[in-house]
Amino acid sequence: MPPPPDRPSRRLTVWLGVVPFLLFALLFLILPTLQIVTGAFRTPDGGVTLQNIRGLMTPSILGALTISLRLSLVTAFLGCAIGLILAAAVTRGGLPGWLRATTMTFSGVASNFAGVPLAFAFIATLGRLGLLTVILRDWFGVNLMAVGFNLISFTGLALAYLYFQIPLMVLIITPALDGLRKDWREAAESLGASGAQYWRMVALPVLGPSLIGTFALLFANAFGAVATAMALTGSSLSILPIILFAQIRGDVLQDPYLGYAVAFAMIVVTGVANLIYVTLRARAERWQK
Repeated sequence: MPPPPDRPSRRLTVWLGVVPFLLFALLFLILPTLQIVTGAFRTPDGGVTLQNIRGLMTPSILGALTISLRLSLVTAFLGCAIGLILAAAVTRGGLPGWLRATTMTFSGVASNFAGVPLAFAFIATLGRLGLLTVILRDWFGVNLMAVGFNLISFTGLALAYLYFQIPLMVLIITPALDGLRKDWREAAESLGASGAQYWRMVALPVLGPSLIGTFALLFANAFGAVATAMALTGSSLSILPIILFAQIRGDVLQDPYLGYAVAFAMIVVTGVANLIYVTLRARAERWQK
């Protein structure tokens, strides 16, 4: 039976269905991005300048950029490594099905748990009087503060970021792991390959584009995070999003146009990372087909 004709009224109805999304994207994504890009090259009197971009070369901003890059790279790498092991265990390890469902449900919740609630949870758990800190001190004689651990530091912030980085990795890499065909492993085993050789010579090369792409996505996710860092460390750890907030909303360092330049630099970095993710994700999907 031939398909029904595409009537103009039906086509109009379909387009009306996406109008809310297009309007939302225009108001909250496209127009603000254009405002940031133009503001990065604008003076207070409306002229064009490169002074705002030159301001990115100041020691304070370069130092914040260095910390942000380190934090994003470390949490993206650890998130990918730990998340891959966890996802492989629940999808390919022969564990009970309910454990996979529970892990995926928790990952869906934890990957979106950030900001002030996450910072409060870590303070209540690993702060100076946190639950785990007190238990280790009173029951096992281990004083985290004495051995140099400080939640309000690079290490503490990295631990907080891993709380949502690892679940995000699990959610993204699980479909790629499900795409590994059973006959590939059977063929490798029939040729005498061990489990380690199968993963090293077959599975990981196939998963390579997905892993690199997910690493780029986790990097962008950590690079743009600000609420958790501000709530957990305040101004004691200077990362680029906090510098941006200080330039736009601060009372002392307020310079909106330098803030636009900082935001523009963050858009470039996260844009490149997301472009890598989209490109490699499309390549990985072609491989698995």
